[in-house]
Amino acid sequence: MNKNEFWQAVANLNITFDEHQQELLDLYFKELIAYNEKVNLTAITKEEDVYLKHFYDSLTIIKIIDLNKITTVLDIGSGAGFPGIVLKIFFPHLKVTLIDSNNKKTTFLEYIKDKLQLTDVMVIHDRVENYSINNLNSFDLVTARAVTQLNILAELALPLVKEEKYFVTMKGDISREIVDGEYAIKFLGGKILNSKTFFLKDEANQRTLLLVTKEKKTNPTSIRPYEKIVKKPLQKRS
Repeated sequence: MNKNEFWQAVANLNITFDEHQQELLDLYFKELIAYNEKVNLTAITKEEDVYLKHFYDSLTIIKIIDLNKITTVLDIGSGAGFPGIVLKIFFPHLKVTLIDSNNKKTTFLEYIKDKLQLTDVMVIHDRVENYSINNLNSFDLVTARAVTQLNILAELALPLVKEEKYFVTMKGDISREIVDGEYAIKFLGGKILNSKTFFLKDEANQRTLLLVTKEKKTNPTSIRPYEKIVKKPLQKRS
């Protein structure tokens, strides 16, 4: 996807943009590639691939949720800023928290946040299970792109969502995860509202978006240690 194709695709998503946002994204790309030569942030480095598989892929979340009605966003496992930084560029009203356990990546996130002069962006170097202890029921939207299996991810993410607000997972093919994932979501007080499956470019690039709402607040006493979440993940019993 070259730049012209990208901007047309963004317009097709009904996302408005101006010259400043185009300049920010171009600077983001250049800084990402330059930084990546020193620190391994991504294996995707060709401009056309970055614009498709990182930038456009991040924006596809708009297919399933209206970000104009969202204020606070938590991006779990943000890595080099996907989707969090990209969403902030296009939806500047968002207050975005980026969390990642990899110090090299959070150092880059601090760097790029300052380089792009983005406000209302907080970078957290921590594991999400630790961060959630003091931040239960806090965000309008919690999202995660290509992070762990659905039932484990749901148990990490949903406690951080405000009651009656949303969790969106951005993954590839979830057919092998959906049964246990649905069970975990329901067990945790969530409800699947919608799902969308599509291809970024061809059948090798399948994407699935899952929109979940949280129907009741998370009680701190219901939080399990990460070791138990992984060792005994929530799953449907036969």
